[in-house]
Amino acid sequence: MTSKDLVDTVISSLEDIKAYDIKVLDVTKLTSLFDYMIIASADSTRQAKALAVNVQEKVKSAGRSVYSVEGEQTGGWVLVDMGDVIIHIMQPAMREYYSLETLWTH
Repeated sequence: MTSKDLVDTVISSLEDIKAYDIKVLDVTKLTSLFDYMIIASADSTRQAKALAVNVQEKVKSAGRSVYSVEGEQTGGWVLVDMGDVIIHIMQPAMREYYSLETLWTH
């Protein structure tokens, strides 16, 4: 499974639980740490946690590894690290405040 295939799997799993404003950033020219960063919004702590769990299950069932998950306890900002792909699941206020899209696109 390529990094692009992994992105497709992640997008599908996010859409299953109604994540919105999903952005995929190709950061291959900006860092060697990972290839893609995906940022998605969730309306509540419960939804953010459910999204993170669904992503982990779908990725593992596709034969890929999840290396780390941070923020599941609070759910305001959950990061899922799969090596080549990093996912940030954020509630809207936190997403607006940190504005990751602008940090990684300039």
